Amino acid sequence: MAVSIIIKRTFTDEAMAVKLAPFIVQLRSRATVQPGFLTDQTFSCLDCDGEYMIISTWNTLEDWNKWMNSEERMAIQKQIDKLLGEKTLYRYYEPVVGGITPRFSPGPL
Repeated sequence: MAVSIIIKRTFTDEAMAVKLAPFIVQLRSRATVQPGFLTDQTFSCLDCDGEYMIISTWNTLEDWNKWMNSEERMAIQKQIDKLLGEKTLYRYYEPVVGGITPRFSPGPL
């Protein structure tokens, strides 16, 4: 079953956004050719300046994890986090089918 990865970043000013843009473009363009990549969308927050959310959908969580933990991606992400001054926030979601059944895992993915 497909999974969606929610990625949140906040840019504090326009100069930072200009510096970060090439790294974000690199991540996006390289992700699209990875095995298991399905689609992504980027959203700009309407009621909080500088906040952006990316919804990246992958065939499986394993596909995402291969990309997430690749040396190529980690090198680019390290530069992004350095410019942001904080770590990028990630959340992992899967579609709910047949109603909501609470599920709790013992720890991080």
